[in-house]
Amino acid sequence: QIQRALRALSIPLERLHVMKGHMIEDMCKGLSRQTHAQAKVRMLPTYICSTPNGTEKGNFLVVELCQTQVRTLLVTLYGDGNLSPQMMYKIYDLPQGITQGEGEALFDFIAQCVIQFLAETISSDTNDSDLYLPLGFVFPFTCRQTQLDKAELLSWSKGFNCSGVVGKDVVELLQSAINKQAMPDKEGEASGGGGWLRKNRKSSQSASSQSRHVEVVALMNDTVGTMMTCSMEGRACEVAMVAGETWAWRVPWWCWGALLVLSPITPADKGSNCCFMAEAYLVETTEETSGRMCVNTEWGCFGDDGTLNDLITPYDQSVDEESSNPGEKRFEKMVGTLYLGEIVRHVLIALTAEKAIFTGTDAAVLKEKGVFTMQHLLEIVNNEDGITEVKRILEGLGLQPSERDCGRMQQICRAVVGRAATFHATGLAAILSYMCQTRDLESLMVNVGVEGELFAGYPRFEEILLSVSRLLAPECMATILASRDGSGRGAAMVTAVALRLAAQRRAVDEVLAPLRLSRDDLVKVQALMREEMDRGLGKETNASASVRMLPTYVNHTPDGTEKGDFLALDLGGTNFRVLVVRITEDGITMASEIYVIPVSITQGSGDELFDHIIDCIIDFQTKQNLVTQMLPLGFTFSFPCQQVGLDKALLLTWTKGFSASGCVGQDVVQLLRDAAKRKRHLGMQVVALVNDTVGTMMACGYDDPKCEIGLIVGTGTNACYMEEMKNVGTVEGDQGRMCINMEWGAFGDNGCLDHIFTHFDTVVDETTINPGKQRFEKLISGMYLGEIVRQILLVMTEKELLFQGKPSPKLQTKDIFKTKFLSTIELDGDGDSAANNGIGLDSNGLALRQIRTILNELELDASFEDCVLMREVCQTVSLRAAQLCAAGLAAVVEKMRENRGLDQLSVTVGVDGTLYKLHPCFSTNLQTTLKDLAPNCNVTFMLSEDGSGKGAALVAAVADRAANAME
Repeated sequence: QIQRALRALSIPLERLHVMKGHMIEDMCKGLSRQTHAQAKVRMLPTYICSTPNGTEKGNFLVVELCQTQVRTLLVTLYGDGNLSPQMMYKIYDLPQGITQGEGEALFDFIAQCVIQFLAETISSDTNDSDLYLPLGFVFPFTCRQTQLDKAELLSWSKGFNCSGVVGKDVVELLQSAINKQAMPDKEGEASGGGGWLRKNRKSSQSASSQSRHVEVVALMNDTVGTMMTCSMEGRACEVAMVAGETWAWRVPWWCWGALLVLSPITPADKGSNCCFMAEAYLVETTEETSGRMCVNTEWGCFGDDGTLNDLITPYDQSVDEESSNPGEKRFEKMVGTLYLGEIVRHVLIALTAEKAIFTGTDAAVLKEKGVFTMQHLLEIVNNEDGITEVKRILEGLGLQPSERDCGRMQQICRAVVGRAATFHATGLAAILSYMCQTRDLESLMVNVGVEGELFAGYPRFEEILLSVSRLLAPECMATILASRDGSGRGAAMVTAVALRLAAQRRAVDEVLAPLRLSRDDLVKVQALMREEMDRGLGKETNASASVRMLPTYVNHTPDGTEKGDFLALDLGGTNFRVLVVRITEDGITMASEIYVIPVSITQGSGDELFDHIIDCIIDFQTKQNLVTQMLPLGFTFSFPCQQVGLDKALLLTWTKGFSASGCVGQDVVQLLRDAAKRKRHLGMQVVALVNDTVGTMMACGYDDPKCEIGLIVGTGTNACYMEEMKNVGTVEGDQGRMCINMEWGAFGDNGCLDHIFTHFDTVVDETTINPGKQRFEKLISGMYLGEIVRQILLVMTEKELLFQGKPSPKLQTKDIFKTKFLSTIELDGDGDSAANNGIGLDSNGLALRQIRTILNELELDASFEDCVLMREVCQTVSLRAAQLCAAGLAAVVEKMRENRGLDQLSVTVGVDGTLYKLHPCFSTNLQTTLKDLAPNCNVTFMLSEDGSGKGAALVAAVADRAANAME
């Protein structure tokens, strides 16, 4: 019979693995918005989004409501790593009957305790400016928390049943009660609290002025406090476990300095619980999506749905049936210190009935509930000196045990306590594995704060916790940290961290505020763009317009009837391409080759340069067997030009390292034709010169006839669109349409956008090769966004908001922060991995690791919070860029709609550029903003394929089609 009982209390490793899996499943249910209500592991958000970093300092009040007492504390932190906080405590007994009376009286009493405590601890000559005291409220009852300082009581327990509190915000009730202490009633007393308050009227009145400086900023439970206490030892702690009752310690209220352990007061709780720092985006019951948030598992109800039925012994069943809540909190009833003694009692009752123990004595005492306490249990399991102590305990209960009875009693007690420790380890393993998987880590090293009677009173608890959790989660390495006074000292840390984060948030918002554009800001930018467009189109105003609105002499987009072979030449740097584009009824095919222009030629004479280009074209046509054909050629020439015809453009200046002589001011198309004549090459006919923006529109226009806008958002930015000829004052003729190359990168060069330029933009602009020029482009394009971010990081580091105020020499280097980093840092999950692992994992964890990798490359010591803030900076900069691009585009589509007299315009934008294509959020942000700013325009975006090559050939094809039609 003894062995059968011991086997029932021993759980095989395979079954623990199953239990761990069930707990992870229920954790995921608890975090999901859809299944949260059905979950037994509640996974309650605490709205605590950071652990202490050691910089917290100041005075912090704590008030803890215990079963029979109220504990008040004043904790002083010095920003020294939180290694030596100073504390003052005082304990107040709850008046008789107050736990069953009106809720108002209870909260008035708690408030009066706070004010009384302040009167006795804070000098009356203290400066008013020093009297602001943030307060953390430890409230050990089930609440629905919606903010750190907002929690609605769901139900009372632990013998409390005050009226008028359930369904109310307990933080608001306490704050109101504290505020009320500053306004005594007509008799000069604060209301509530009965005789105790009248007895302390004098000190209450002297302290009432203090109350208006007390603000309740955080509500928490003891499990969270345990985690925060362990985090203040200079080591980050991201998991906390409470195993059994937690003790608050009675300390003389005048005692400053390190906590002295004297006599314990009434324990706060005898249950079991765990909390941990979860990825915030997984906590679907809140709106928070960045960083991490502490989640209170409330795992005591695990198994209430029957998943633990095969582990529940007849002894557990008897304990449950005798409890005040049968069928509820099944897990807690197998591990909580309130129940372990009862489990042992029922084992003894069963064995006595089977005459396996206490055969020679009256065992009627075992039928008395609560006769065998947790203290008895711990004294027995910890006794290593034979059975003398066991016999003494049993005889003290009125039993007359034999030596064999004492030995079996020891076996039973160790099995019950060992099982409780094993179940705690299984729950911990579930949490550690979940953390490891959701952070996309191969292995996890984490500190676990532990507190409670079982942990403190059973020396083998830590050994079992570590060994079993390691067997169940071998990828995780936990270090156990003993917590001290989680409900007091830890609560002060929660409050301190809340204030630190609030101050940091204000400072961050102050830095980023100028970059955050309102809808009114964007509407104004849209209107200014429209004004500059009209100025650029006007014959008289074009010269003074910042948006040049250059005519391209492209009058048509592809209509699908284009056929034949066409050449394209893409010259934009020292590497250039020659292409042949074949257009048939079956679609478009292309062949191309890249050629190099030696530096000696780029810096030689114009004749040498264009002769070299013709030689390469001849080589290409020879390889493609096209030498004998006269093919139309579209020429993409990516240097500043003044275009005066479709096939005529004057070079304004060389850029990109070119300085070939005899070219500036000349028609580059004619220079190419002259070189062909010199080489006697008759296999090509230059019919059009285009830029890459127009080529992008034309490349997409072949597949979508509604494509009448081209957009480039890459290293630079530009747009083009089909304008009514009657509005183009710089070109003769009123019929039809012409593609206008906006050159909108220079928008704002005349100062019209100065109101949205920030300090960071100004610094970046001043360090470019063309200060004061291309100002719109410097707010949007990939060449500059990384540098804007770097300037923000420098300011935030200087303000000690990042990297502990310590910038690296690399961060001081211009252009060290690449725009491609923004794409990596803002990477978001697409949900694919969630389907693979079943726990809601996306790419956020991976992205945060990549952020840290980037920062390590920059020799920056980055914390997790630094990575989260870095992402916010990048998101702010890229969002502004997308919004400004959308405002410019809104001006274009609205002008097109008005030009055509339409109520609703449907148009397609052909778009190219690495920023648009590769950044994870840019395109979505642009399209969302455009829809808001131009609601009467239905705009579709089409990614371009090779606008400078395929697009140039299509311009030639359209020109050839138009010429044939004229003939």
